[in-house]
Amino acid sequence: MVEVSFLSLSALWFALTIPVVIAFYLLKRRRKIHLVSSNVLWQRFLIESQANAPFQRLRKSVLLLLQLLILVLAILALMRPYFSEERSGGALQVLVLDVSASMQSIDVSPSRFEEARQQAIDLVDGMRDSDEMVIVAAGARTAVVQSPTSEKGLLRRAIGALKVSDGPTRLLEALELAGTLVRDHPLSEIHLLTDGAVSDLGKWDETDLDLRFYPVGVRGDNVGIVSMDVRPSPEDPATQGIFSSVVNFSTNQFSFVAELHLDQRMVASRPVQLAGGESVSLTFIERQITNGVFSLTLDLEDDLGVDNVVDVVSLLPRPAKALLLSEGNRFLEKSIELAGDVSVSVSPDPATDPSGFDITVLDGVTPLRWPEGNVLAINLVPTNWFRRWERTERPAVVDWKGAHPLLRFVTFDEVEIAEAYAVSPPFWGEGLVESARFPLIVAGEQGSQRRLWIGFDTLQSTWPLRVSFPIFMANAVRWLNPALSRAREVNVATGQPIQMGWGDSDSTVTIQRPHGETESVVLNRELKGLIYANTLERGLYRVGEGPDASMFAANLLDAAESDTGPRSALRVSNGRRVKATLERPVDMEIWRWIALAALGGMMLEWWYFHRRTV
Repeated sequence: MVEVSFLSLSALWFALTIPVVIAFYLLKRRRKIHLVSSNVLWQRFLIESQANAPFQRLRKSVLLLLQLLILVLAILALMRPYFSEERSGGALQVLVLDVSASMQSIDVSPSRFEEARQQAIDLVDGMRDSDEMVIVAAGARTAVVQSPTSEKGLLRRAIGALKVSDGPTRLLEALELAGTLVRDHPLSEIHLLTDGAVSDLGKWDETDLDLRFYPVGVRGDNVGIVSMDVRPSPEDPATQGIFSSVVNFSTNQFSFVAELHLDQRMVASRPVQLAGGESVSLTFIERQITNGVFSLTLDLEDDLGVDNVVDVVSLLPRPAKALLLSEGNRFLEKSIELAGDVSVSVSPDPATDPSGFDITVLDGVTPLRWPEGNVLAINLVPTNWFRRWERTERPAVVDWKGAHPLLRFVTFDEVEIAEAYAVSPPFWGEGLVESARFPLIVAGEQGSQRRLWIGFDTLQSTWPLRVSFPIFMANAVRWLNPALSRAREVNVATGQPIQMGWGDSDSTVTIQRPHGETESVVLNRELKGLIYANTLERGLYRVGEGPDASMFAANLLDAAESDTGPRSALRVSNGRRVKATLERPVDMEIWRWIALAALGGMMLEWWYFHRRTV
C-alpha cells in the first residue's frame, strides 16, 4: 500500500497568502487603468467592479480561480510531497560510508568524502520515524560509529564527526559486519557510499541482502606511486638502491618530475611522461652514510595527492651471526654464506648454545636448548609449533605465494620431493608453498621471534639443483636478519599496526604524528616493545625523544586505492555485479510535477490572452 507524505510541512505557512489574493478582489478599485500582458481576463472584471464602497461582493472570476489554483500548486510543490510504501514495522538501515584515502579525490567539490557525507545526511533525512539506522565507517579498519537509533540528530552528528583517512579501503570487512547486523531483521537495507576503489570484494557473496550502492566520483585523473623499496648493494652496504613503480590510472597523459630526497635534501630528479594507463619503474642509486629517510615526490597536480609522496626509513644493515646445526649439507651452507652480510658457524652438535646468534638454522637437528632468536627449521616438527603431523611420500608442489618477500624471484617448477611432513598451518604462520593437502613451507612470527619452516629434507629433493634454492636462502637470511627485518618493520602501510623493539626502562613512550600531534603509548612489557595501531595518516612518526629517539613511516602504496576511476557497479563473488543505485522506488518526490502543473496554468493564461486578441 502506498501513502503520500510531505518532507517540508512548514511550507504550509504560505497558504496564508490565499486570503490575501481573495482580499484584492474584494477591495474597491482606486487605480488608473493600465494595460497588462493578460488584460483580456481583467477587462470584464474591471467593468463589473465599479463600486463606491471600499469592499464589494465577490463575483465569479476565471482569473481568481486560475490564480488560486497556481498558488495552491506552488504551495504543494514547496511542501515536497512524496509517495512512500506503507510498512507494518520500521526498517533497520545500515549506512556504510567509505573513509579511505581515495575519497580525498577532488574531482567533485570539495571532495568525494564531503559529497558522500552529504548523501549520507540526505539518507538520514529520508528515514521514516519508525526506521533505525546504524553508521559504519569503512577504511583500513571497520568501526561502528553509531549504534541503531531513530534519532536523526544523533545520526547527523555521527556522520559529521567522521574523518577521511590516508589508509586503504577494506569494504569486505565492513559489508560482512553490515550483513551480520541485518541478518535476523525482516526489513533491512544496506546503503553503501563509496567510489568503488576496492580490491577485496571477490569473496563477498550475500545475494539475499538488500545492498544499495551509491557511487561517488566523476573522473579518475590520478597518478600514484604504488611501490617503493630501498635495498643495500651486496658489494657496498652504504650504497642503496631505491626501486619504485609509478602508474598513470587516468586516460590522460601526464608530464611531471620525480624528485628523490634524502633527509629533506634533494639528491636526484627525473622527468617522466606517462600516457594514459601506462606505468614506469624508477631506479635510483645513492650513497647513504647514516640511517635516514628517502622521500620520493611526484611534482604534479592530479585529483589525489596522498599517493604522490612516499617516505621510506632506511636503516643501514649490520652483518648477522648465523648458527647452522647440521650433520652435513654443503648446498645449504654455501647458499647461506653467499647471501651476504652474514657470518656462519657450523656445528653438528645439538648441545651447541644458540644464544648470541641472530639466526639459527636447524637442518634436521633438534637443539637441546631452543633458540630465542629467529629460526629456520628444516625437516623438523617442533612440538610447540605443530600439534600433530604425519609423513607423506612424494608430495607435489601445486602453488606458491610469489608476492611474499621470501619467494621473490623464486619458482618451484620441476622441484620433486621424496618425503615431507604433513601438518596443518599453525596459528602463528601462513603457508607459502602448498601441496594438494598441506603446506610445505610455512613462515610467520610468534612474539618477537620470526619462524621459517621447511617440511622436507632438501637433500632428498631436487630443489638444491635448481637456481631458486640459493635465491630462496638469500631471501630467508634477509627476512630472518633482525637488522634487516627491523628496517622493514619501520615502514608500514597506512592503517597497519607497527611493532617496534624498545627498552623496558620506561613504561610509556611519546609518539609525534605526521601533522605534529603527540600522544603517549604504553609499552608492551611482554614483547619488550611498542605496539601502535593509529597509523591512518601518511608520513613520518617520531618515537621517543633525545638520543634514543626513533621513527617509522606509513605510506599508502595501494594500486587499488590509487585507481580512482568512477565505477557504475561493484564486482563481487561469482562474477556478480552490484549496480549503482541511481533512484529509489519508494519515497519518490513529486513536487517537480506539481511545479510543472503550476507553470502550465500560467501558460494557459498567456495562451488565452493571445487567442482573444488575435
